[in-house]
Amino acid sequence: MPNLLTIGRICLAPFLVSAVLEGKFLFGFVLFVVAGITDALDGALARILKQRTVLGQYLDPVADKLLISTLFLVLTHMNLMPVRITVLVFGRDLGILVVAAILYTAVGRRDFKPSGFGKANTLAQITAVAAVLLFQTDHSAWVRWLRTIALDATIVLTIASGLHYAWLVTRRISPHGAINTTNNGPTS
Repeated sequence: MPNLLTIGRICLAPFLVSAVLEGKFLFGFVLFVVAGITDALDGALARILKQRTVLGQYLDPVADKLLISTLFLVLTHMNLMPVRITVLVFGRDLGILVVAAILYTAVGRRDFKPSGFGKANTLAQITAVAAVLLFQTDHSAWVRWLRTIALDATIVLTIASGLHYAWLVTRRISPHGAINTTNNGPTS
């Protein structure tokens, strides 16, 4: 059941993108909230039902990145998301993927657990996307404030989590150039 919810979230992505591109921002916001609920439910169900799977461990972050990254691109294309934030988010994620690929190639390391900074960054990105979507239908002061705070938090946490990830990776490298495979690091 948890993996089905994750797959359902992936299937929502085209409908969400279509709604945003067609200017149906309220519908897009609702779909984004539904996707968020399925994200919370799949993790909770996996823990409660003791159905944690390797597939789920890979599929869940892929679903999250697919949805968020796609929305960042679409909102940037529509001039609703600042280009600098989207470039920063993609640059950080690309850097993490490159380092993960290198570590996997060098030592077969695949276990990258998200750090607190990475989780906070993901929350800021989700909040930013939600606030940008909501602002298209509600221009009230609190939504404008939320959008500004979420976008600023995304900038700060993207940089902080990227630097933290780089710091963790450099700590794994011993003075002799060997990689220490006992310390896990973040992917989000």
